[in-house]
Amino acid sequence: MNSSNKRLLASFADKGRTALIPYITAGDPSIEATPRLMHALVRAGADVIELGVPFSDPMADGPVIQRAGERAIRRGVGLRQVLDMVAEFRLQNQDTPVVLMGYANPIERMGPAVFAERAQQAGVDGVLVVDYPPEEIEAFAELLGKAEIDPIFLLAPTSTQERMSKIGQLARGYVYYVSLKGVTGAGHLDTADVAARLAEIRRHVSIPVGVGFGIRDADSAKRLSECADAVVIGSKLIETMEAAVAQVSQRGGSPEEADTAAIEAAEGWLAGIRRVLPSGG
Repeated sequence: MNSSNKRLLASFADKGRTALIPYITAGDPSIEATPRLMHALVRAGADVIELGVPFSDPMADGPVIQRAGERAIRRGVGLRQVLDMVAEFRLQNQDTPVVLMGYANPIERMGPAVFAERAQQAGVDGVLVVDYPPEEIEAFAELLGKAEIDPIFLLAPTSTQERMSKIGQLARGYVYYVSLKGVTGAGHLDTADVAARLAEIRRHVSIPVGVGFGIRDADSAKRLSECADAVVIGSKLIETMEAAVAQVSQRGGSPEEADTAAIEAAEGWLAGIRRVLPSGG
């Protein structure tokens, strides 16, 4: 197995436990609520948190995550603010890995070397850049490695054997298999097909493989846990928070009440997913 960030390595150490990886967008439902939300997800059983970096042109995100990103951008959230949120989370939690997921543009604007240094200082454990192809990421992966941050990659149903092999050489932490063609939050899962694809991926990749894009309830999460090392859930979690915020808004509640309602709804929903997943020893 490739060497990995210590927190991420620990998260996958129990082979009998299926890791639960919720995705949220930094700055949604608010900037102030994001670190509180991260702690709530840990209480609900999250093993790793994927924190989305808002971006104006998100090519891989479906409408739910796009809306969350747009709300965060209107609040002034950029990469620097996201790193600040991670640092605030780390004041109380030194154990749960945080993986940033986003696009190349904000990193290029900050400068890859500066980003790697600041991400390490904030307490980031992994980085998934959707539009950095593995064929062009060696220098960035080296910067991350020096900062003890894992480069994490996407694989899709359309990924070639060559792409799997290249990612197997570069990836650390875990690999994220996109179980559906298209954007986040779309379609229906074919668990038999996912299992077959994971077997193929594991011939090239020696680190854990998480599955996402399409997990919307406890049943689909449980079925995927039979073949995946981790399940990644984003769109449905954000929808759950959106609904909670809408209810508070309809009755004239304050933004603070909306934040609290969103956090409580997210924690309760994710805890239900955790209960059906294998918990290990």
